[in-house]
This record gives sequence, C-alpha cells and structure tokens, in this order.
Amino acid sequence: MKKALAVDVGGTKIYNTIINEKGEIVSEIEKTSTPKTYEELLAVFGQIISKYENDVDIIAFATAGAVNNENTKVIGSTGNLPLQYPTTNFQNLSRKFVFLENDANAAAWAEFKTGASKNMPYSIMLTLGTGVGGGIILDNKLFKGKNGAAGEMHFKMRCDKHRKCTCGAWDCFEAYASGTGLKKTAEEITNNPDITTYDVIKNLENPLMKKIFDSWQNDLINGIVGLANLFDPNVIVLSGSMAEFCDIKFIEEQANAQIVTTPFKVVKACAGNYSGMIGAALLAFEKYSKQAGN
Repeated sequence: MKKALAVDVGGTKIYNTIINEKGEIVSEIEKTSTPKTYEELLAVFGQIISKYENDVDIIAFATAGAVNNENTKVIGSTGNLPLQYPTTNFQNLSRKFVFLENDANAAAWAEFKTGASKNMPYSIMLTLGTGVGGGIILDNKLFKGKNGAAGEMHFKMRCDKHRKCTCGAWDCFEAYASGTGLKKTAEEITNNPDITTYDVIKNLENPLMKKIFDSWQNDLINGIVGLANLFDPNVIVLSGSMAEFCDIKFIEEQANAQIVTTPFKVVKACAGNYSGMIGAALLAFEKYSKQAGN
C-alpha cells in the first residue's frame, strides 16, 4: 500500500505525519512552530522531507492560502506566513511526486471520503476558528473555480461598512461567523473592548453572554442560508474550535426554515484535527494514480 508524507502548513504550527491510501495515519504526528522567515521555513520543509522521503511514495501539503488547479503553487493570501511563501517551488523540495492543496479544501475532502459527509455528493465544510475556512464538494468533486481560489468565505453580510475583515474588505461572513467575529459581537453589545470569546463561552448561563452567543450564531445561520441557496447541498459540515459550541440541531432547523432550495443536514466534522493532512494525502494519491496511468 502506498504512503504519503503529509505536511500541514499553518501560520503558527506545521504538522507532519505519514498517511496510507486508506486515509489512515500510520506514524507519529510531529509538530514544529512555523518560522518567521522564508529561509527558515524552507529549511523546516527540507528537514521534514529528508527525514521521511525514502519511506513514502509521495509528498502532500495542506496549506493556508489558495492553491492553483495544478496543485503546484500557492496563489492567494497566506495570512501570517512569510511574504515570499507563494514563490515556493514545491516540486523542487523532493525527488518524489509533490502535491499541494488548500487546507480547508483538503479537510473538506477528508470529511467527504472518510467523515461526516461521506457518500454525499454535494457538501460544504465550514471551518470556524479565528477566521472561517471553506471547502465545497459538487457532484463528488472538489470545487476550486477557474484558478483554484473558490471557497473563500468572504461574501458580504452587510453593506454599511460596519465591521472590517482581515481580507481588507468590510462585513464579510468571516468577520461575523469566526471566533474573532464572536469577540467583535461581544465588544459591540457590552461596549467592553477587553471581553474575550472565552468570557462568552464559559458563561453562557449568564443572560447577557447568551444574548451575545445567540447573535453570533444567528450570523452563522444567515451565512449558511446563503450557501445552501447557492449550492443546494446534501450537508453542511461545521468544523474548527467554534463548531464545538454550536447548537447543530437549532442551526439546521433555523436554516432549513429560511432556504428557498431543498432541505439539507448540518453536522459536526468527524475526520479529526488532522483532516487537512488526511484530505491532502487522499487527493494526492488520486492525482498520482491518474498521472501514472493506473
């Protein structure tokens, strides 16, 4: 059975492990702090690959930032990764086949192949963390758009320039449905700039904190309604740290009551914290097999 060295590149941490063709993690998961400079980042990649290159058939990267449709380079914003990161020639990092995919897309694929949306040809995954990531599966295929940048959750929630988003635009879905969005909602309702998401989540029995959380969850529902109307999915999968606190049944009921398309399910992700690496490996195996003519 073939094996992949899977590497998950985030703004603060880099994870790596070995994954087989069934999507099973078959080695220890290693973690490295993401370097601040590009030269140090390349050095970390080199150390990881040189350590495991002889033990695997392919290298699969799940990364922050949009990835082109050829799965060879980063083409979009990469958050707090080094500025030169999109210039990386990933194919030169190893003599083995190297594959690259956006981390949210990869996680959505893992859920589709092994997790909460398995056997559902139309699904959307939302990763609710500090920001909001997204991956879209249409007709059993990962939807990436004409250049690979589809799935970015930066559609408008308001039109009055109420809240600035990390992308530089105003009032994006991410600015409301993320953990950062919950903090902003809390600040606005309490007029307290020092309030944290932790304060809200840990005190939901308090009516004011419950009001804040309900407002945030309603923003999430509004975005889900829009996505359901656009894509008519079988299921929307919620993952990430903020998904743990969501009332899944309530969200499903409220969203289905508002859509103009057909009913859909809302579920929590179940492929695990390393779904990005799993999905990237599974996608890489498919592309490797096609190129090899198998």
